[in-house]
Amino acid sequence: MLLHVLNSILEFNDAFVSALALLGAGIAMIAGIGPGIGQGFAAGKAVEAVGRQPEAIGKITVTMLVGQAMAETTGLYALIIAFVLIGQ
Repeated sequence: MLLHVLNSILEFNDAFVSALALLGAGIAMIAGIGPGIGQGFAAGKAVEAVGRQPEAIGKITVTMLVGQAMAETTGLYALIIAFVLIGQ
């Protein structure tokens, strides 16, 4: 009797876990908003900085690209987590 109850619970949990994994993957993709906002903000500030000091364009560009690469990794981690969750 107990084994039958446990089997029915486990079957329910498999479907429930799959549903929650897909829901979690969708929620993880909301994390893509942050890097987009951050990269846009960084690019805007870099343009302002170049406008104020055109001779420092090389240093400003390198610093901006490093910052944008770091911001992009957050979105990529969220994408990887979403793929892992969908694969379950």
